[in-house]
Amino acid sequence: MTNDPVYDAYDAVVLAGGAARRLGGADKPAVRVGGRSLLDRVLGACGGAARTVVVGPRRATVRPVLWAREQPPGGGPLTALDAGLRQVSAATVLLLSADLPFLDEQAVRALLGALGEHGGTAEGAVLTDPGGREQPLVAAYRTEALRRELGLLAAEHGTLSGLPLRLLTTELSLTRLHHPTASFDCDTWEDIGTARARIRDDRSVLDEWISAVKAELGIEIDVDTAGLLDLARDAAHGVARPAAPLTTFLVGYAAALRGGGPEELAEASRKATALAARWAEEGGTAGPQKPDGSS
Repeated sequence: MTNDPVYDAYDAVVLAGGAARRLGGADKPAVRVGGRSLLDRVLGACGGAARTVVVGPRRATVRPVLWAREQPPGGGPLTALDAGLRQVSAATVLLLSADLPFLDEQAVRALLGALGEHGGTAEGAVLTDPGGREQPLVAAYRTEALRRELGLLAAEHGTLSGLPLRLLTTELSLTRLHHPTASFDCDTWEDIGTARARIRDDRSVLDEWISAVKAELGIEIDVDTAGLLDLARDAAHGVARPAAPLTTFLVGYAAALRGGGPEELAEASRKATALAARWAEEGGTAGPQKPDGSS
């Protein structure tokens, strides 16, 4: 870890425009994967940004953002980036496309860390896909480096409209970071289908569901999924099957009444687990018990 300011504050620019021709003109950022729009999934991953600018048509989002539009509309990624940078102030900017279903906070921290580790010598840190190709729209950059190169390109070509993003990134000093899933983007309906199927994989479906529920309810809390499942199992086996969802609901409600933090949730879960154990013990006891619990 370093004291580089990249760790302290960053802004995010999310590009959410484009014609989505390979999706038949569908509003790609609004397409849902795992019950959440692609845009909301990306916004959840960069929730630590001091300021988040979404470049594209206004849409409903799960958290507040700033909106910008490229000029001219449909002018391509460089015009969109230029519009977004006009509203950021941090020294580091996270640049993302709005179609990254598996981007998460861990990958964002890794990008910021990779940029910070180079002590100012790197101007950007980009993820690479499984084939080793750079993904410049899943990256962290030095803000001034982006502004410098955009200015040079505008002066050279007279416009940023229609220019490819690689004209900018090839002039930057970059470090690369491989991530197995965060760089996966959705360009086609086949990609959307792949993402939806992967999210329902047995190894990840619970984590995905909990993340979706928290986002939908607007809450931020670390959930001990294994502990709550154990509690639900104990309630179902030791009391009755319908006791499982009702018990977990009551645990959450009790935690909320006491402040709603992780400690309150853990304490409520502990008490309910102990109660379920006592209930089950009584069910297996033959004959009356003495006050000390013996038969």
